Amino acid sequence: MAMGLMPVGVQPVVSLPPPEDTPEEVLRTVIITEARSPVDGKPLTAAEYAELQDQLQTRPAPPRLSPQVRETVFLLRFRQLIRTVLPFLPI
Repeated sequence: MAMGLMPVGVQPVVSLPPPEDTPEEVLRTVIITEARSPVDGKPLTAAEYAELQDQLQTRPAPPRLSPQVRETVFLLRFRQLIRTVLPFLPI
């Protein structure tokens, strides 16, 4: 009875990746020896990239803004928020 439900002439299918496809496990173990600069996008060696990262981390913090400039920036952002929520108000 169950034999009547099985399709006739069905070939088993093997779904393997193509032989030239590199397995993900191998790709994870590849050592990266070149990189791009986060500053200007130029290609760098691993040593140059490490040196640049060190320079970027040891660079002094940006200067603090004056309280008046900080307040102006806050008010402009607040105004933008209000215009987004209530676009019909003439602000």
